[in-house]
Amino acid sequence: MFNPSQADVRQFFCSVYAKALAEQPMEAIETIASLWIDEHPEYHAALTDVDAALRSMGQVEEGKTSPFLHLSMHLSITEQCSIDQPRGIRQAVELLTHRMDSLHEAHHAAMDCLGQMLWESQRAGRPPDGESYVACVQRHATRD
Repeated sequence: MFNPSQADVRQFFCSVYAKALAEQPMEAIETIASLWIDEHPEYHAALTDVDAALRSMGQVEEGKTSPFLHLSMHLSITEQCSIDQPRGIRQAVELLTHRMDSLHEAHHAAMDCLGQMLWESQRAGRPPDGESYVACVQRHATRD
């Protein structure tokens, strides 16, 4: 199982952004990450300096989302949908995408559910509950 450190994640996204700028070939996962990076130009400055990204690890700015966490969640949801794990997530995200008319906005709504599931899992000391995560995304997709 791949379990990257916080530094690994930051180096990965900075490297992907550098490759994209230099128009270098990328691995499949890098191409997917690059597409999400393109959707977030507000993060580009943070991705240009890997040393600064590494120095800022552990620093939390009030009211600001970490570009690395945000992009990691996009990548996680993309991967989850590609293999339909947890089961039903692909359909739930597709329904949500249709409802919102935007894959990007659907991911942002799914991120709320993913974050909630992970928080509850950590707080309770239990494994993540994939069923509750999928149910949360489904509720977003079927709201009036």
